[in-house]
Amino acid sequence: MKLAIIGAGKWGQALYHAYSQDNDVVIHSRTPKEIENFVSLDEALDREYLVIAIPAQFVRGWMENNFEDRGQNILVAAKGIETSTGSFMNEIYGEFVSADRLAFISGPSFAAEVQKSLPTALKISSTNLELAQTYADHLPDFIKGYVSDDVVGAEVSGAYKNVIAIAGGVCDGLGLGNNARAALISRGLVEMTRFGEAFGAKTETFLSLGGAGDLFLTASSTLSRNYRVGLGLSKGKSMDEILEELGEVAEGVPTAKALHKIAEDREIYLPIAAEVYAMIEEGKDPLESVKDLLH
Repeated sequence: MKLAIIGAGKWGQALYHAYSQDNDVVIHSRTPKEIENFVSLDEALDREYLVIAIPAQFVRGWMENNFEDRGQNILVAAKGIETSTGSFMNEIYGEFVSADRLAFISGPSFAAEVQKSLPTALKISSTNLELAQTYADHLPDFIKGYVSDDVVGAEVSGAYKNVIAIAGGVCDGLGLGNNARAALISRGLVEMTRFGEAFGAKTETFLSLGGAGDLFLTASSTLSRNYRVGLGLSKGKSMDEILEELGEVAEGVPTAKALHKIAEDREIYLPIAAEVYAMIEEGKDPLESVKDLLH
């Protein structure tokens, strides 16, 4: 498989490591990196198969200013909802490429562990199951690949779990205990399912790798950037402080803002996401959010 990774952050480099095991892979990013097989954008765009690992809030601008359609297939590696429009990634990419050339990767996958070739299972979703299977078949031996045609479910679960992960960090940072975390995560799963069903997603998707699998992982580990945002909030730090210390993109922050707007517009009940939004945007005391969630 001749493939190019576009985006050389931690997740982009992890996917480069994974796909390089058995394929001919190059990598490109806006900022040059000391990585083997680093190439120009033109060389990367010449590949038949692309993996684009650009943060969700920058996708539209990058596609408008950098992408050149040469008939490539694209595996989307970002998880998030565009804050300014409430658009899902498949809607943004769909403005530039037909749906049958798009696939989306999801599942429990901390970049640091993928880089170490530790085992996991991931799901590739696409309306074109043949394309999804192609991307899944070329994953390395340490990743078991599954396929699905529920793109919306994959998108919603991949984005929403980051918001619940922020709440998980708050929960643990406040020392609320294992019972509280388990209750939070299970109700978070119900909440993301409710949201996804409003957009036509399949219920079973949320019980799979991209839903429950990724949610359990990111909402309970300091390897999760979004979980660390929650830890910071629990200590009374400002969002500016937290994001400066983090030094990386935490997709749950803009996604919480997007969910808040969508929930208001479509009247969807999202209590946990609403409290995360209130803590991030309004500076609400995390203990007050806990009280409100318990009543």
